[in-house]
Amino acid sequence: MPGKPSGGDMADVDYLMTCRRVRGDAFDASTGPVRFLKVPAAATTAIPAHAIAVAQWVDEVIRIADQDPNPHSISPAGDILAFIHGYNNDLPTVLWRQRRLAADLQAAGWRGLVIGFDWPSGDETLAYLEDRSRAADVAIELVRKCVAIIARGQEQGCVTNIHLLGHSTGAYVIMEAFAQAEKDGDLFKSDWRIGQVAFISGDVASSSLSATESWSQPMFRRIMRLTNYSNGFDAVLGVSNAKRLGVAPRAGRVGLPADAPPKATNVDCSDYFESKDAHNAVFAPGANYSHSWQIGDPVFAADLALTVEGAIDRATIPTRTTKDGKLILQAGSRPAFQSVHASKPPMRVSP
Repeated sequence: MPGKPSGGDMADVDYLMTCRRVRGDAFDASTGPVRFLKVPAAATTAIPAHAIAVAQWVDEVIRIADQDPNPHSISPAGDILAFIHGYNNDLPTVLWRQRRLAADLQAAGWRGLVIGFDWPSGDETLAYLEDRSRAADVAIELVRKCVAIIARGQEQGCVTNIHLLGHSTGAYVIMEAFAQAEKDGDLFKSDWRIGQVAFISGDVASSSLSATESWSQPMFRRIMRLTNYSNGFDAVLGVSNAKRLGVAPRAGRVGLPADAPPKATNVDCSDYFESKDAHNAVFAPGANYSHSWQIGDPVFAADLALTVEGAIDRATIPTRTTKDGKLILQAGSRPAFQSVHASKPPMRVSP
C-alpha cells in the first residue's frame, strides 16, 4: 500500500507537494506556487487536477500518520517522512521513488507516512548553477508554505514527528530552507522542530556541515539528528564533470568533516555498495546507479527505518558496524526484543 501505514482507513493515495508551474492540464519544468496533491495509487504521474485544499491535505496526512503509531518510535504520536529529490527528476520518477521508499520502509517494519516534496530540477546531469538557482527558489517556497504549516501545527499542540530525507541536490534544498527560515521573523521566534534529517548522495560540500559553518547552523539548531550516508564510489559527485570544476568535496562522497557537530552522524556505505549485486539492483529507472542505489535497497531501508524511529543509539543500530573508528553500513536485522517489547516509553497520565 504505497505511502500508508498498516490498518489505514484512507483510499489508496500518495501525498505530494509540488512547486512546479501549471501549464494547461499539466505541470512544466518551471517553478510555481506550492500545490498540495493527493495522487491516486493507479496514477503514473501527478497532474494539477490532483490538487486539494491545504487544510484538507494537512488533516489527512496527520490523521494517517497518527492512526497507527509505531511502538518502536520515540515519537509520542505518528511519524511523517518527507522526501526531497535531487536533480533530473520528472514527476513519474518522483512518484516511483516515493512509492518505492514507502514500500521499502514498510518491509523494514517502519510505520509512518512517506510524503514527497517535488521541485522542477534541471534535465541535465547536475546542471550545477541552474539547479542551485532553482533549488534556492524552491527552498524559499518550502519555507513559505510547508515550514510555516509545521510551525503553526506545533504551536497548536501537534506532536506528530516530522523527518526529512534529501537526495542529491535535495540536501541543498533542506539546508537552504532552514537558512531561509532563520530570516523569517515569525519562524525565527517560533519553537518549531524537525526530528531526524538524512542525506543520501548529498550534493553539499562536506565542509558546509562543520560546526563552525554558518549556513548549516540554523538546521542543526532545529533538528534532533543529521545522518549523512556517504559512498566513495558515487561517480556523479566527482569533480570530472566540467560544470563542477572547483566544487569542494561533497558530503555524499567523502562524508562529514572532522569537526561536524555532535548531532551529525556519518554512515559510510562504500563497502556495502561495492558488495552489492549490480546486475539485480533496484533503483530509479534511468538514474545513475552509484548515485541513486539507496531507494530500492533493503539494507539501506532497514537502517533508515531504525534511524528515523530514534529508539536505538546511532552506534548500536544493527545495520552498522565500526571500522577504523567509522560507522559502516552492513546487512542486519531488528533486535529480537522488539518483536516482544515496545520501544516507545509508556505515556504519562496526569493525576
